[in-house]
Amino acid sequence: MADARQIVDALVRSRRSGIAATAALGGLALVAGLALRALRPSAPNEAADLKQVGEDEARLMLRTMVAATLADGVVDRDERRRLDEAVEAAGLDADTRAWLENELAEPAEIDELAERVDDPEQGARLYAAARLAIDADTLQEREFLKRLAEALDLPREVTERVDAGLQEA
Repeated sequence: MADARQIVDALVRSRRSGIAATAALGGLALVAGLALRALRPSAPNEAADLKQVGEDEARLMLRTMVAATLADGVVDRDERRRLDEAVEAAGLDADTRAWLENELAEPAEIDELAERVDDPEQGARLYAAARLAIDADTLQEREFLKRLAEALDLPREVTERVDAGLQEA
């Protein structure tokens, strides 16, 4: 499978609005930065250490982003366009495209995703990735994010700071 870090990066970059401009630093950097600021809002503006985000975590982020996209039961036109743009930008090989289509056909369950998270920082990054994947404009998407945050044991203040960070981005 191709580098999941590239796919996550491309998915975040494919977002419209001000987020895409911020992602010039890198989509993965945006995810990690949102999570870091959500966990430590009073800390000095420090750069997120992307070395913490290995291939396994990036694959978990990608699975979470796909599951979030399908939370309302359908991949709408904009979501599919973003996904297709990310696939193109990442230059995915046939095996990776097949893996991604399989994830779209059978997305991971929230508990399955959450059980692979080892610490609060990783949980916050996973939530930030899910939040960046969708606009949360349906009840089902908002419920998915709420259930994900609960499964990751993230305090409401952390998820609210991620959401606020998206508004600023």
